[in-house]
Amino acid sequence: MKSTMMHTPLSLNHLLERAGTLFGGNQIVSRLPDKSLRRHSYADYYRRTRSLASALQGLGLRKGDRVATLCWNHHAHLECYFGIPAAGGVMHTLNLRLAPAEIGWIAADAGDRFLIIDDVLLPLYQQFAHLHRFEKVIVFPFSGAAVSPGFTDYEALLEQGDPDDFAYAAHDENDPVALCYTSGTTGSPKGVAYSHRSTVLHTLVASLGDFWGLRGTDVVLPVTPMFHANSWGMPYGAVMMGVKLVFPGPHLHPEDLLDLMQQVPPTLALGVPTIWMGLIQTYDAAQAPDSPHHGRWTLPAGMRSLVGGAAVPESLIRAFDRHGVWILQGWGMTETSPVCTISYPRAELRGAEADERYRRAAMAGVPVPLVDLRVRGDDGTDQPWDGTHVGELQVRGPFITGCYHASAVTDDKFTPDGWLRTGDVASVDALGFVRISDRTKDLIKSGGEWISSVDLENALMAHPAVAEAAVIAIPDEKWSERPLAFVVLKPGQSATPAEFDAHLLAHPFARWQLPERYEFIDAVPRTSTGKFWKLKLRERFPA
Repeated sequence: MKSTMMHTPLSLNHLLERAGTLFGGNQIVSRLPDKSLRRHSYADYYRRTRSLASALQGLGLRKGDRVATLCWNHHAHLECYFGIPAAGGVMHTLNLRLAPAEIGWIAADAGDRFLIIDDVLLPLYQQFAHLHRFEKVIVFPFSGAAVSPGFTDYEALLEQGDPDDFAYAAHDENDPVALCYTSGTTGSPKGVAYSHRSTVLHTLVASLGDFWGLRGTDVVLPVTPMFHANSWGMPYGAVMMGVKLVFPGPHLHPEDLLDLMQQVPPTLALGVPTIWMGLIQTYDAAQAPDSPHHGRWTLPAGMRSLVGGAAVPESLIRAFDRHGVWILQGWGMTETSPVCTISYPRAELRGAEADERYRRAAMAGVPVPLVDLRVRGDDGTDQPWDGTHVGELQVRGPFITGCYHASAVTDDKFTPDGWLRTGDVASVDALGFVRISDRTKDLIKSGGEWISSVDLENALMAHPAVAEAAVIAIPDEKWSERPLAFVVLKPGQSATPAEFDAHLLAHPFARWQLPERYEFIDAVPRTSTGKFWKLKLRERFPA
């Protein structure tokens, strides 16, 4: 039997051509280091991206060569997202928040040939330049300053490209387009390669109405760094739909983001929970009549917010909802492209009480189409979807990685039948809502019973005096392990351990699940992607 449909390979190049053809008048806004705004049309973006691809080929870029980026969120970084694959290369986003030695190690492991870097990040580059030699360092003059001799000027390079005569590199839909490394919190970072096919499928799925709900009339503010799991895939969806993009550049403090929201109000903003916690606390403090910022900011009416990268406390969802902003929580990993589940309001919950809606919103959500999900128990059997039985969360699908760059497939990362082992402990209920209890390494086993550090953290952060809370296990002679809670108080607030215990018992927790003690700290250490870095807390309190 003959094939029923045309065999048209999926390709990012189609999304770029679509943007240039259909959305030429739409805008891309970038905030520069001096906080001024630079605006480009999609027509400008299309020509600049094709010029970049042409110029890279002129430099001798070969199919499959890795081109690293070390950049903030701005229009030139978006040009790399499409221009590097268009030339046949693989864009490798380097995480600028890592230690220089780690950045150098990752660049060497990936075998990056060229580097595209913001001029304001050159001091960081100098700290790891000895660890990996790039053939060419291309500097984007983000600050407007002249590019120093010895480097290639990004803007001058674009002038050497020919956007009209450029021809896309021949490719298969399974060829890689981007490379992103895991955080490496439990071992050496590992490279995950995304293909044309996986990226297009992920973009189509994530853009559905119950998830991103991406519309051509949207104004999208991606606060999540574009080096973090490719900024959750949003750059690809934005270009596909021609939405107006507002890039914050290096200015990610709450005051800076609130100021930007006044200049260009977004309809959809995405970021990690820690950024959003700081933003809402700053905003709420400014509502006080005696605040020096009183009346300075308003939150955009009806703005949607996509938050991920770590568990979202229910208290954060409630705090934004009081101002008419609904937080949509998603769960995923670098290995899953990354959108895997999203906690959207299902039709079955249309008449649910407010407390139930908040409870559901604070869960990891429901698997998106094309992703298969199972919970595998310690005995090797799949756990029932009853919201009670827990096990390791395992996933598979067309945008789930099946291997790591230059690494052998191992049983600790993949099951014998080809599922990705996420390392998350979870349950799934009858409606398909995933509730992640913890990472396997963060569960606390006390007297033979498991205690979820995530549950304790979320409950503590619902206390009115608490800004942040993190919980780890500490050794105990009698019980094997007990919880230790770290608490960051809001400015001017106070609370006692007894008050915290009473608060937790009301949630309710059993008395044996309460923290053994509380430590008051100034801030919870964070990883490069904004997650609580519990390893540092364990190092600080080993006993």
